Amino acid sequence: MKSLKNISVGFLVSFLGSIPLGYLNLVGLEIYAKSGLHNLVFFLFGVVFVETFVIYFTLLFAKQLTKNKKLMKIIDLFSVVFMFVLAIVFYVSFNQTIKSDNHLHKYLMYSPFVIGVILNCLNFLQVPFWTSWNLYLLKAKCITIEKELKYYYIAGTLIGVFLGMFSLIVILENVFEKTNQFSKYIMPVFVPLFFIVLGSVQVFKVYKKYFNHQL
Repeated sequence: MKSLKNISVGFLVSFLGSIPLGYLNLVGLEIYAKSGLHNLVFFLFGVVFVETFVIYFTLLFAKQLTKNKKLMKIIDLFSVVFMFVLAIVFYVSFNQTIKSDNHLHKYLMYSPFVIGVILNCLNFLQVPFWTSWNLYLLKAKCITIEKELKYYYIAGTLIGVFLGMFSLIVILENVFEKTNQFSKYIMPVFVPLFFIVLGSVQVFKVYKKYFNHQL
């Protein structure tokens, strides 16, 4: 019963957590649109591979990580810079893709699994996300991590991450396929703007968390 509960809780948290539009979902959408379902699956396997270690270690060291304020501050500050860098990268990439397909062909030469691994290694926002959730679930006694039970929880989270991202990407691709004008002309503006908004929100959170009380 505890193992089933761990799987269910892990699946629910990760499924809902992976649905909001983020840069991994946008990259997955681009891979799916240009190189098909097979490459999308391998990209998601790469994402899940990294997620396995992140969830495992944040689960074991959740309390210690939250107490390390210096580390959490570095992660938060890096996430601000990272969002604005992504805005620039996607803006340049989309505009190059509109002018020529050469950029896209070079991009797709790399293994989608490797792309998933590398991009998720740069996704530092997942550390505070999983640290907070794991600590909350442990305190609320929603999960049990004694012995092999923690592996049921981790399995549930990984299934949730995969299915959550897969579902969102497939749905978005079907929507964009029917509205080609949106995909071709508005996306080069929408995606960079999306990351600028995310970065701005993160700036506000960092300011409120670390600097507001100093005034």
